[in-house]
Amino acid sequence: MTHMRGHLLLTIVSLAALSTAANADTLPIKGSYGNKDGCAYAKSGESTNFFLLTSEGITTAASYCEIKKVLKTEGKDFTATVTCQAESEESSNDDTVKITSGPKGYTIGFVADAAIKWGPLPLCK
Repeated sequence: MTHMRGHLLLTIVSLAALSTAANADTLPIKGSYGNKDGCAYAKSGESTNFFLLTSEGITTAASYCEIKKVLKTEGKDFTATVTCQAESEESSNDDTVKITSGPKGYTIGFVADAAIKWGPLPLCK
């Protein structure tokens, strides 16, 4: 009987861990997407002028935007809230991004400033 309870407890703990992971606010994408320098940065951590999109955030040569909450998913297009911090600055700001999939990769647009468009960012090889 004790052996059976152990399996039941393990099953419950495993299911709880899976449901917690499923509720994590990351984009449901596989791999990294970036310009040539962004993909080099994904591999080596070094580059100068780059844009990189991962399931956790958007990294550029001058800033990092962490995905806080995925608000909407339509196929391969996403709307998410992000918290961005510029390099060498302690303060951060929140924004909403629209990440759209196209034939050449993902394009990222910021709701607060329609002039900011990054991409298309193809899948890194």
